[in-house]
Amino acid sequence: MLKDEVIDNLQKAVGRESVITDKESLLCYSYDATRIEVLPDLLLRPKTSEDVAAVLKIANKEKIPVVPRGAGSGLAGASIPVNGGIVMSMQFMDRIIEINKDDFYAVVEPGVITRDFQRAVEAEGLFYPPDPSSVNFCTIGGNISTGAGGARGIKYGTTKDYVMGLEIVLASGEIISTGTKTTRSVAGYDLTRLITGSEGTLGVITKATLRLVPLPEKIVTAAAVFPSLYSAVSAIDNILKSSIKPLVLEFMDRESIRVVKELLPIGVRENGEAMIIIELDGVQEIVEREILDVKDMCLKGGAINVEIARAANEREILWKARRAISPALYKINPTKINEDVVVPRSKLSDLVHDIREIASHYNLQIVSFGHAGDGNLHVNIMTNDKDKDEYNRAQEAVKSLFEATLRLGGSISGEHGIGMTKAPYLPMEVGDRVISIMKDIKRVFDPNNILNPGKLWR
Repeated sequence: MLKDEVIDNLQKAVGRESVITDKESLLCYSYDATRIEVLPDLLLRPKTSEDVAAVLKIANKEKIPVVPRGAGSGLAGASIPVNGGIVMSMQFMDRIIEINKDDFYAVVEPGVITRDFQRAVEAEGLFYPPDPSSVNFCTIGGNISTGAGGARGIKYGTTKDYVMGLEIVLASGEIISTGTKTTRSVAGYDLTRLITGSEGTLGVITKATLRLVPLPEKIVTAAAVFPSLYSAVSAIDNILKSSIKPLVLEFMDRESIRVVKELLPIGVRENGEAMIIIELDGVQEIVEREILDVKDMCLKGGAINVEIARAANEREILWKARRAISPALYKINPTKINEDVVVPRSKLSDLVHDIREIASHYNLQIVSFGHAGDGNLHVNIMTNDKDKDEYNRAQEAVKSLFEATLRLGGSISGEHGIGMTKAPYLPMEVGDRVISIMKDIKRVFDPNNILNPGKLWR
């Protein structure tokens, strides 16, 4: 519990309406998409950078934990207030400050919804490619904090490739700026990259300068159903080895297809073992020709059927189904452990094989889908946390999955971040010495350890 004096000081600093203490509101900000729940002592909703600075000065003096929060859509527990304290929701800092059409950048506040931002820049003939599956409700600040990716990463990269500069508030309450609005800068350490993906442990993001690119003239999407996982993976390999550069190359296994079958176009509801979604963008004549080449490659690779969606509404039907997979998996089991491992693209078939072996060894159902074009799969271990034996086997399967991923030269997180759920496993990938260096960096930025404590490592 926070002292009344502290709450009073916070109300004086940022206004009584921005400081929330009722339990019903605190419950709404006590969990994220992991469904882990820890009640904060207080909810704070700043409106300006100066509000954030004022809060952090008080919190730092009193050594109160502060957990920055976007939309709570994270899948690694990064926004869970594990030590109580203050949840700082950035939802009211949601302005798009500038869209610069001459120099291809925008300046936004962290609470801007990613899809709203995409629509705003597209109206100006520009394009912001990062598109996490939660794009319709996740925020720019949350995307930057976790280094979010999305399906378009194969061609355009992930969020970190679009962050040109940041305004952040340090634990001390000091406001600093990193990066520039230019396409190049080598002036000292790249603190912008350091903050991106740091999950709110080094500072609170209050503004971001984001790189934009020209809006593609045409986007065309195709969905192909295959009789086996391996024929689908083989088709993915063939597409990647061709001269065609896909915007998207997504993978869905049989159970992924089954849970969203009713949302899919009739033509791709056949009983297949796997589906891939391919999207191309660029000049209309080239894209129209290349999508036919892709269809031909899929059919020669054994596809049961290939459906091409050219119109925006047809494409949206496919994407509605793809984005619905993760929540729809609760039809199978009341609990799922969602991991987002990534391997070199050439090792994707090996990863698929290892996942099947792990499922068999632990007698568990594992559902896989994700961004196959860059080797990033979302591996969902279906379990029931009320069945102690099964849940323990699921936890062992997670470790085996990470071991297999690292053995293939991959990473335990492609876009979800580390948060609290993957913290025990981070040393498996980076080693104890690197963890020690990370802790040293944390102490420089946040000597009292008030910013999102309990994340990244234990």
